[in-house]
Amino acid sequence: MIIKDITNYLEELAPLDYAEDFDNVGLLVGNYNTEVSGVLITLDTLEETVDEAIEKKTNLIISFHPIIFSGLKKLNGNSYVERVVLKAIKNDIAIYATHTALDNSKNGVSAKMCEVLGLENTKILIPKKGIIKKLTTYIPSDNAEDLRNSLFSAGAGSIGNYDNCSFNTIGEGTFRGNENSNPVIGKKGKLHTEKETQISVVFESKNESAVLKALQNNHPYEEVAYELITTENIHQDIGMGMIGELSNEMDETAFLHYLKKTMKTDCVRHSPLLRKKIKKVAVLGGSGSFAISNAKRANADVYVSADFKYHEFFKAENKILLADIGHYESEQFTKNLLVAHLTKKFSNFAIILSKKSTNPIYYI
Repeated sequence: MIIKDITNYLEELAPLDYAEDFDNVGLLVGNYNTEVSGVLITLDTLEETVDEAIEKKTNLIISFHPIIFSGLKKLNGNSYVERVVLKAIKNDIAIYATHTALDNSKNGVSAKMCEVLGLENTKILIPKKGIIKKLTTYIPSDNAEDLRNSLFSAGAGSIGNYDNCSFNTIGEGTFRGNENSNPVIGKKGKLHTEKETQISVVFESKNESAVLKALQNNHPYEEVAYELITTENIHQDIGMGMIGELSNEMDETAFLHYLKKTMKTDCVRHSPLLRKKIKKVAVLGGSGSFAISNAKRANADVYVSADFKYHEFFKAENKILLADIGHYESEQFTKNLLVAHLTKKFSNFAIILSKKSTNPIYYI
């Protein structure tokens, strides 16, 4: 088994196209064609993480956070990032990161938080834009059905709970080939009019190469005319954060104690209590202050995330309870999520959960 076999399956859960533009995800160190001896799952990749991989004879580290985030101009060991990369290369250990690709997954980081907290009726808090593309092409009407089916098989035409979705218009196409053309229909040098069907389908950006390949392989024309655009439509099943409901409402103090115990944190920082019941809970793993307004618009009773600054607690404005449980604490169960996903596919292969805590913050 090679690294690409592992990451291909992982990317069914967290396609790299889901990642934010600022992020650095995918294989950061190593070669996709390297044979894998075992996989170590971790939240962060530190020197001790590489040591653990060596000790357990695994040569692929799958990390949530990317060890290389901004560009490296030197590799001389002067920073912890450079030392990690150097040690990994020296010991032939590959490093792969999922980060915001998994953050934006319907079954990713925030979904795991919802599961741990026992939330029901969950949905995405901030659905992602720019992930849905639209293809429009033109084909002789006699060939339209075969092409549609090929596009559907490649991942096009799925909208929410529906598949095989397309829009079709009958019309006339005209073309004239020059002396170097080899037209399938009509003759070179002569204007030809053909009864054609215009087919429009939408698809997720992760399927773009497969959809275009299906178009080219199943279209009869020598030159295939098509239009491809990225839409501003939101995708309800892809995006940051989630919101759900407790099976039974709780008072605020009881919920905060439940949150502290369930999320295994030593500290919960929160905004002023509002003396109301908690039923609707919004969550977002990692640094989530940017989504406070989204949680308020969604009418959440409480928003659970991390890394809120002093002035950001004022944004509660007596409308919502803000609860900061710590960055590591909000994402700690991500390791378990990744192990469970990979073990389901590779049950007889060494998928190992790192036993080391990489949390750099301690409480007294």
